[in-house]
Amino acid sequence: MKGTHPNIDVIARIDTADMIASADVFHPDVVWHFFNPDAPELAGSYKGMAGIADFFQKVRSYGKGNFVVQPQAVQAVGDELVVVHSRNQLGKGEKVMEFDVVVVWRIIDGRVSEVWDIPATRTA
Repeated sequence: MKGTHPNIDVIARIDTADMIASADVFHPDVVWHFFNPDAPELAGSYKGMAGIADFFQKVRSYGKGNFVVQPQAVQAVGDELVVVHSRNQLGKGEKVMEFDVVVVWRIIDGRVSEVWDIPATRTA
């Protein structure tokens, strides 16, 4: 996902398998917003690195370890935003959900300050 815009390079450094190891990429007051009508128990606004790490732990537990993010496209928008389209897989019991996601990253002074994680579960 490495790109030519510096903000794309910022998010390319994030390791979703170990978010705490990526802490230097995030502003201390970062907020990650998530809502998925097929997984309402994961919905919320997760604050700070502890909140984000908790969110990804919940996602992995919900999916019984089956959580795959496959970036499809990335686009910098202005000086603050990066939009990523990915195809995600998440285990749910015996079933694996596969769905498109758009993640909007707001980057201020080289660090992620806010994230909107928007799944398109009805179009997968």
